Amino acid sequence: MPKSEQGVTLDHYMLIPGTLIFITRGDEILLIKGAPDKRVWANRYNGLGGHIERGEDALSAARRELREETGLTGVDLRLVGSIIIDAHERAGITLFVFRGEYAGGELVASREGQLEWLPVAALSDYPLVEDLATLLPRVLQMQAGDAPFCACYFYDEQERLQIRFGE
Repeated sequence: MPKSEQGVTLDHYMLIPGTLIFITRGDEILLIKGAPDKRVWANRYNGLGGHIERGEDALSAARRELREETGLTGVDLRLVGSIIIDAHERAGITLFVFRGEYAGGELVASREGQLEWLPVAALSDYPLVEDLATLLPRVLQMQAGDAPFCACYFYDEQERLQIRFGE
């Protein structure tokens, strides 16, 4: 199908693509604590990742983001889910969620924040970004070969985050 027949018009709902990556090492997970001057999630822990650049596929973008934010290469990443975040009337964000197991290598400092291995059993003791308390149990229970989950994040009238997983 030619580009002209893709149906892209500015009156359709648009999505900005991104990646979200979780690396585990035994009973620990690698998260990044947002720098104090970060515009979003300052001083809170989040997964790794970022925007997908034009011309990149989601897996290549996840590998690039992982390398840029941690220095890690060669991690076997697998897609475990996708999230659509309904953030605006005309535009939202779609996240491709990846998981991988640490295979060794030295972490390098990130300008995005402080990288830390946190014990999975104690995650509730840390200031996580709002969705991780719900999202991480789903991600961590995923086994190789499981079908990826689909989720939608949206906000109620009081601007509280709501999370709905597809069935």
